[in-house]
Amino acid sequence: MGQREAALRLDGQWARIRSGAAQAGPGEADQLLAELIAALREPARTDPECAARLGLRLGDLAGRRFAAGDRAGALAAIEEGLRHAQQAAGHAPEYARWYARGLINQGVWLAWPLSDAARLPRHPLGEAAEEGPGAMERAAGERARDLTRAAVEVWAGLDQHDPVNRRGLAQAKVFLGDRLAELGFAADAVAWAVDAEAGFRRLLLAAPGPEEAQEAEEALDHIGRQLELRLRYLSFDSLAVLRAGGLLPERLLPQAVVAARIQGASEEAVAARLGLDAEQVATMLEVTPWRAVWRVEVRGADGLWSVAPAPWRGSAEVRQRTAEDVGTEVVRGFMASPQYPGDSGLWRVRVWWHEEGDPAGARFRLVVGPDAPAPAPS
Repeated sequence: MGQREAALRLDGQWARIRSGAAQAGPGEADQLLAELIAALREPARTDPECAARLGLRLGDLAGRRFAAGDRAGALAAIEEGLRHAQQAAGHAPEYARWYARGLINQGVWLAWPLSDAARLPRHPLGEAAEEGPGAMERAAGERARDLTRAAVEVWAGLDQHDPVNRRGLAQAKVFLGDRLAELGFAADAVAWAVDAEAGFRRLLLAAPGPEEAQEAEEALDHIGRQLELRLRYLSFDSLAVLRAGGLLPERLLPQAVVAARIQGASEEAVAARLGLDAEQVATMLEVTPWRAVWRVEVRGADGLWSVAPAPWRGSAEVRQRTAEDVGTEVVRGFMASPQYPGDSGLWRVRVWWHEEGDPAGARFRLVVGPDAPAPAPS
């Protein structure tokens, strides 16, 4: 009993430092955390609270290691911590919450190489990407997805009359959407983000306190930005399926209409499959521009591709035009320019929506010349 009480006293000291209520230098804090983890190990064998707190504090250690650039050390610490957290999770809702948050953190750290510095997916096209993640990175990303899905299930199993649990569930769904986007499952990522968005909106309707309201608003801002980005990678079929399932928010319908038109869908088809009037579609296309980005490359005698100078690498804001419309105009202009390599040359054109990226993500692709593998746009 004395060992347990001593460990919990240390835990109280660490909690005050962690929250900022007490001050400690980095070295002192590291030493206290190490002492606390060591003190919790023995009572954690039989005591659920100590097991839960050991899992929590190993998670703190993992966070500090990750912040210091030691991803491998962080993953080792959180792996151990989750074993203790899982052991305690069934004994109290608070312990289950700690376990679910640990699962999410482990997922974030596992999937870290799949996102860039702005935490946007490096390979949003998944298996369609020309250059995808390595086998180890993809395996880590898939495990991160599974861990995050497990966190969603933990939160969903808690009392949903408690706003803390509702907020935790909504947050977990956001993270699951992120993990799916990193693996290239754009449609699934959108579906989970829309589900999470609905959860946060319900929380705001329940008149939360100022801190909870601010957290919900920030989450909604994040989700909104993510949805706008993810819609760019969806096929017209995926957009139609999401719309039919009630997973395409009204505010995103203009972008969805533009996305479908960029891909070459007729206005009539867009109206029919997205459940809109023809007049609505026409209006959305008239008032909603998209940024077309194009690049022309010419293959030299050495077999290497070089980018043609402006205006053959550029962008423009366009309305009511498909990517093929833009690409065809670029092709005509280039063939009449001094940079045209002649009928015996090999050259290619790509058009993207919003910004240059993976060639597989180009909305228009054309390779021209006697050795061209693909003589028609795809």
